[in-house]
Amino acid sequence: MSSKKPDPKLNPIAQAYQTKMRSPFYFWLGMLAKLPSAIFWRLRVKSLDSEKCIVTIPYFWRSKNPFKSIYFAALAGAGELSTGLLCQLAIAGKGSFSMLVVDFKAEFHKKANQKITLTCEQGSELFEMIDQLKVNDTNKLTTVSTGRNPNGDVVAKFYITWSFKRKA
Repeated sequence: MSSKKPDPKLNPIAQAYQTKMRSPFYFWLGMLAKLPSAIFWRLRVKSLDSEKCIVTIPYFWRSKNPFKSIYFAALAGAGELSTGLLCQLAIAGKGSFSMLVVDFKAEFHKKANQKITLTCEQGSELFEMIDQLKVNDTNKLTTVSTGRNPNGDVVAKFYITWSFKRKA
């Protein structure tokens, strides 16, 4: 897991969220309540800060398909999680927001038959967009999560468009 030092770019509520999502126990509790498939597929948060989020998914019996690779939906879930946690971190402590996936595209490049690491590195862009939203404003951002195998080969890319609305 990444360094446990608080990110100085984050407000106290975002720092608390970051700490919880970095903790395997609190992450497990949160996923049990909100996204149980993340537990079933054994997703792990390896890093979460104001710049990027890294999530892993293992290749094992619960994540694989009959073709001896990771099921596309499990990979997509890990990709969405890597972008969604970054989105949640960006809005934490900044008022009330609604957040929704409005578009999703995927590219599959290689067989995912090993542990896959999915990374979204758009934290700066996301934080800037969120900070510019006024009450009742909406905006969208297409985030990219790149999945790589242990050799560093790109296995899949996910393009997830999130819509945000700042509420009163």
